[in-house]
Amino acid sequence: MERPNSWRCSNKHERREYQFTAIARHVTLGWNRSYDVGSEHSLFRWYHHRQIQGLTDKKRIDNFFRKTKRKASPMDDLPDQVVWDILGRIEKTTDRNSASLACKRLYHLDNEQRKFLRVGCGLDPANQALTSLCNRFPTLTRVDIIYSGWMSKLGKQLDDQGLLILSKNCPNLTDLTLSYCTFITDAGLTYLSSCSNLSALKLNFAPRIKGCGIFSLVVGCKNLKNLHLIRCLNVSRVEWLEYLGKLEVLEELSIKNCRAIGEGDLIKLGPGWRKLKCLQFEVDANYRYLKVYDRLAVDRWQKQWVPCENMKELNLVNCIISPGRGLACVMAKCENLEKIHLDMCVGLRDTDIIGLAKISSKLRSISLRVPSDFLIPPLVNNPVGLTDESLKAVAENCSLLESVRLSFSDGEFPSFSSFTLNGILTLIRMCPLRELSLDHVYSFNDDGMEALCSAEYLETLELVSCQEITDEGLQLLPRFPRLCILRLNKCLSFSDDGLKPLVGSYKLDLLVVEDCPLISERGVQGVAKSVAFRQDLSWMY
Repeated sequence: MERPNSWRCSNKHERREYQFTAIARHVTLGWNRSYDVGSEHSLFRWYHHRQIQGLTDKKRIDNFFRKTKRKASPMDDLPDQVVWDILGRIEKTTDRNSASLACKRLYHLDNEQRKFLRVGCGLDPANQALTSLCNRFPTLTRVDIIYSGWMSKLGKQLDDQGLLILSKNCPNLTDLTLSYCTFITDAGLTYLSSCSNLSALKLNFAPRIKGCGIFSLVVGCKNLKNLHLIRCLNVSRVEWLEYLGKLEVLEELSIKNCRAIGEGDLIKLGPGWRKLKCLQFEVDANYRYLKVYDRLAVDRWQKQWVPCENMKELNLVNCIISPGRGLACVMAKCENLEKIHLDMCVGLRDTDIIGLAKISSKLRSISLRVPSDFLIPPLVNNPVGLTDESLKAVAENCSLLESVRLSFSDGEFPSFSSFTLNGILTLIRMCPLRELSLDHVYSFNDDGMEALCSAEYLETLELVSCQEITDEGLQLLPRFPRLCILRLNKCLSFSDDGLKPLVGSYKLDLLVVEDCPLISERGVQGVAKSVAFRQDLSWMY
């Protein structure tokens, strides 16, 4: 095979200059596709043989370039804007770092253009290294600090002083993620309050953060649009939520497993509901902080008008839905909702789903995971759960529905009193479904697979522990008009015989088979263009 022209160059420096010039020509001609910098003859392959330690040490890098004498190249005449365009097409951070070391000009231009930085356990000493990085990249707008897997032997974590450095040296910071930063306290968040441009903040497992720290931050960062709190265990006071509501700028709010924040606290958002587009609220299933709300707080939910006309995505996990108040009021006001996910929500009734379906005509995706009767707390009055009436209301009112996921939480005690085959078939017949996922739905059998043959838009089908479907139902797959992705998981009734009609047809683009004991690795060969097979039967014992 003839080698590329770049390999005919006399040395490595001429070779990489030739390749980078090729990229420049690729960009200036206006070709609308990315250049593959990860190929075998990549511009940056040379760097793997010439590792340089300490990317933040400017003197060391300058000395390296001073020793590297090279001839003038056509790329030296390229405008900065073209070079920035080339660098912008490099997605991988490792390739971007290698590109910045190809020549001195690229190094300095990359420093001016770099907007995103992600650091973690390798940041040691943390404060000094962060200072060097901030000085090198003065235009950073997004910073992720992630200490997942951190141990004391890896050095001290970033602390409050590090956040002070970040606030002083990154004036353009708009997006900040702090994950597993266990040394950060409320004082650190107070330093961040000077970042007036901050619009997105994510705190993941920050055990020393309390409500007063978040309050001080939101007072200073009045442009905060996205706020994610995940496992912030000591955040109990929610005055910050009330303050955010008065600002009316918050568009995305995610609160997950913050034990001291309950469903009733969300009323504090007040007029802020008007701007909110996405709400994710998840209660820790193993620990529920039983707050006692007085009668006045309960009446506020019933009397206050909760404006949710801009809400497009609603995600509730392990929540208690009380009739006439709380999250039930929110669901009844989402006129423009496009996606809803209700996972193990206790107290959810047909009236809640029917009311939602009647006003949410733009709904495109619905996911329902129904809790078992054995998991419902004894103090919760929930005599009747969800039935086919909910599915029929969705089918009749949501004509744009494309994705449906139905799941039952307890496979050992399957519930036949909830969704039946008739209710599911109503959805299939009346909605243009492209994606259908059924998990522990024992009412769905071979008759349901027969009905799916008429689902002309169905592209993705996932079956998890659907034990009533046999090989006869699986053999109907060739009759599905547009099916291209099939996922089978923990289905005891499927065998190689069910997949035989698909062998050699390559009708499917992707087939995923996991933990189905009667399906062998040999039986899935030739069924799809791409096949993923795994078998771990420990779940059966």
